[in-house]
Parts: sequence; structure tokens; C-alpha cells
Amino acid sequence: MRPLTEEETRQVFEKLAKYVGSNLKQLIDTGSEAWCFRLQKDRVYYVRENVMRHATTYARSKVAALGVCVGKFTHHSNFHLHITFLPYLAKYAKYKVWVKPSSEMSYMYGNHVLKAGVGRFTDTPQGQGVVVYSMGDIPIGFGITARSTHDTRKANPMDIIVLNQADVGQYLRDEDSNPASAL
Repeated sequence: MRPLTEEETRQVFEKLAKYVGSNLKQLIDTGSEAWCFRLQKDRVYYVRENVMRHATTYARSKVAALGVCVGKFTHHSNFHLHITFLPYLAKYAKYKVWVKPSSEMSYMYGNHVLKAGVGRFTDTPQGQGVVVYSMGDIPIGFGITARSTHDTRKANPMDIIVLNQADVGQYLRDEDSNPASAL
């Protein structure tokens, strides 16, 4: 595991800031323990510093993963968030959308959130990252708003409001299509 380069750090923080906004500082400065971001192969991990220091005693080739997977860099050097980081996104999310029980399964099958499926939402601008919750306040994924809150009120019931980026059903879909990629 190695520290992120300046460009990698910029990409990761820009992506995280889209969802957590100014709460990004709280991810790093948690108060009692220091956390850091580390790169192992093409994946970025969020790990406590004391655990990371202990891991340095092992060869890089022997360490498969450490901490929580934040996301990965693609072949084109783009950074994509993974669903494994959802609990942290949910904890520090700036904007939230709650979906009705009738739309939860549709969302977890990889579909976008339609206006008819929105139960409530925070005042959100267009193109902003949101965490998607069930009406029972359980985070089930994250996405990008296709319309602002103001525009949503005037939208048709079948208009897309949130573009699905990742959801908890992704585990099952990935496992079903490619068992080796689920790791």
C-alpha cells in the first residue's frame, strides 16, 4: 500500500466532496483516531493510521486489502466510488433522498429513481451527489440528481430524479455475473 499521489488525492477528494461536501474534513480528522487513504493496486482504501503502520511490516504482494474500499481507478485514470463506502457517505452526506417502499426494489435492481418513487428529499441542486435512503432511514445507495428540488416539484411522475451510481443490490448482480469480481 502506498500513499496517494497529489493527482490521485485530488480525484478522490473531488468525488467524495460531491457527496459529503464540507464534511470531507471529518473523514480525515475523526478526533480520537487518525484515518488515511491508501492505494493498493488500483483500489483506494480508507484505513486507520495505526492499522496501516502495522500492515507495512508485510510485503505489498501479500496484502490483499486493508480497511474499507473507497473505490477504484479505471484504465483511463477516472475514479469510481464503490458501494462498500456507503456507510461513510451516509454518515456525512450533505444531500439525501428517501424512496418509497414501492420503489426500493426497483432501485436496488439498478434502476434510476423516478419522481413517483421519491418519498422526500433535502433541498438539492441539479447534478449533486445524493445518498439514497429507504423510508426507514436505511442507506441503500447513492447517485447524482438529474433535477434540482425546485424542478422536481414540476416534473412528471415518470421523470428521472436520481441517476443510480451504486446500490446495495450491486453485490448480488456482480456475484451473479462474475464471481471473481465480487472480491
